[in-house]
Amino acid sequence: MTRSRYLGLMEAISIIVPLTIAIRASNNMLMTTIPLLVRYNFHFSNTLVGLISALMAMMTFISSGFINARVKANVRRIIFIASSAVYAAIFPVFAFSTPLSIWVLSAVAGFSLGFLMPNVITSASLLPDRVARERLLNIYTLSLSISLILGPAIESLILRYFGLRESFLFFTAFPILALAMAPFVRFPQEDGDRHAISTRGVVTNPGFITAVLNIATYNVVFSFLMAFGGIYARDSFGLSYSEVELLFSLFFVTSFLGRLYLSIRPAERLWPYMAAAVMITVVGVSTIVLTNAPLVYAIALLILGIPHGTTYPLSVVSISRAFKPEHRNAANSLFFSFMMLIGIITPTITGYIADLIGIRNTFIVLIPPVIVALVLLRRYVKSVDKPHE
Repeated sequence: MTRSRYLGLMEAISIIVPLTIAIRASNNMLMTTIPLLVRYNFHFSNTLVGLISALMAMMTFISSGFINARVKANVRRIIFIASSAVYAAIFPVFAFSTPLSIWVLSAVAGFSLGFLMPNVITSASLLPDRVARERLLNIYTLSLSISLILGPAIESLILRYFGLRESFLFFTAFPILALAMAPFVRFPQEDGDRHAISTRGVVTNPGFITAVLNIATYNVVFSFLMAFGGIYARDSFGLSYSEVELLFSLFFVTSFLGRLYLSIRPAERLWPYMAAAVMITVVGVSTIVLTNAPLVYAIALLILGIPHGTTYPLSVVSISRAFKPEHRNAANSLFFSFMMLIGIITPTITGYIADLIGIRNTFIVLIPPVIVALVLLRRYVKSVDKPHE
């Protein structure tokens, strides 16, 4: 790697890593803490827990897929900074929420996040050198895992001394950091309509389909786990809020290790990693279903952390290989919106099912969609398994 490319990589890392940690740690805190808050403070049913998780995902889906994917880079930069400010302002208000206002706050937070994460992904994919670009993308996903270990570990410590509501006040530091970093994020150069790409052009691209199917093999399980994993641990094993968050932190340790490996040795062929991730997912889910002990549940979470660590980076690499730099915002925004679509459908359906058959038995329902996505994935992954420059 030449000196100029090395300096470009270092500069990008200095911006992408702290910004990613700030946004993802706070976002994950909302995903895991809001279900606990509404279940045990507001006494929501599993169905309502699923619906409020779906609401946040739906608002992110709208802002990411229908707005962020369509606006030009100069306008998108303004929206990005404004959304960072809204996100920082709304976050501490969760501490004072009511059974009614929690729906509004969740919707606003979700809408803001739809402008944040896709642009961070796009910024991380702008380096011209493929090896440097994919290394940065893997470092970006590695920083996601760092935030997902750090966030629950910090919250576990906070919850030993404070309640669920107070934890939102402590975590406001993360959105404030994101706001401070937002003006330094790079956006791609765009030259009028010459570089435009239609939504159809994105969603029919085999590399995009590969990315969506790959993330679907895990996000079905992950969405359910974020919404109901903590409730399951508390109801089944009598764990405290602090211990619940510690379990989530353990889950993300193996996710971190998977992404660390891909950061050191970026994947050339994607299919072997994708197929292995699905097999490990099935093993982890089956472990939860077949046993009912807190230690085994913790082991299952460690197992499930491995595919969590590999599926997302492989998807963003697939997109970076399949699209030109000027098209990656549209592709990343639509990809992020598809992730949120899974986050809408999964908790909505599984929340209702969990009220009927219980959370533990609902894990069984998650396995068939994962297998179906893997079968479909095999058809499309060939298009990005041999990258071309």
